[in-house]
Amino acid sequence: MSYEESKIEGRNAVLEAFRSGKTVDKLYVLKGCQDGPVQTIVREAKKTDAVISFVERERLDALSETKKHQGVVAVAAAYDYATVDEILAAAERKGEQPFLFLLDGIEDPHNLGAIIRTANLAGAHGVIIPKRRAAGLTAVVAKTSAGALSYTPVAKVTNLTATIKELKERGIWFVCADMDGEQMYDLDLTGPIGLVIGSEGEGVSRLVQKECDFVASIPMKGEIGSLNASVAAGVLAYEIVRQRLTKAGR
Repeated sequence: MSYEESKIEGRNAVLEAFRSGKTVDKLYVLKGCQDGPVQTIVREAKKTDAVISFVERERLDALSETKKHQGVVAVAAAYDYATVDEILAAAERKGEQPFLFLLDGIEDPHNLGAIIRTANLAGAHGVIIPKRRAAGLTAVVAKTSAGALSYTPVAKVTNLTATIKELKERGIWFVCADMDGEQMYDLDLTGPIGLVIGSEGEGVSRLVQKECDFVASIPMKGEIGSLNASVAAGVLAYEIVRQRLTKAGR
């Protein structure tokens, strides 16, 4: 399977991407550039969910593959984003209680792709990522997901904490992974549930963890401190799968 290249460079190409409605995750703009065409691009970008970063020329040169960026590089999504409502509707169509993955600060595209792949295999109905501090649906993510992006929708939200609050009002419980939590085997993880996974090192942010109903720890016997984020997602997801199957008598 081939994946669309996700970088768009040059003023005309980037402006056309925004005006044509292409989903752009991030826009990098030369800091201090006041040229009219660049300002037009920034105005168009502000009408969308794109994260705009004003950076030094050295950063743009490093990002550029053509070396003809003209002060702008956009990173486009290889797949379109879904909405949270579309994910919940998919669960309803299947007659299943919602099972969601929510990712807090997963910025490595390989980790994101691997987690989307796990979400698909575990039967999750979708993945929710924040607008900032997150890898977008780039070609690398699509490739690492091994095709799962074609089947598992991903929604991008402005505020993860606010989204969790809204979903709790709709009857969904939330569990996040943290070393100081209760052992996952001792928790009831059945029912409509959202699994929250944080980044390696930082983990789930304090504000997000505060909204979670359960904090689950994964028993570890080794000498190193923590699991890779995508592996932790897999371990917890399959404990949820196990409990769901047990409850269903399967």
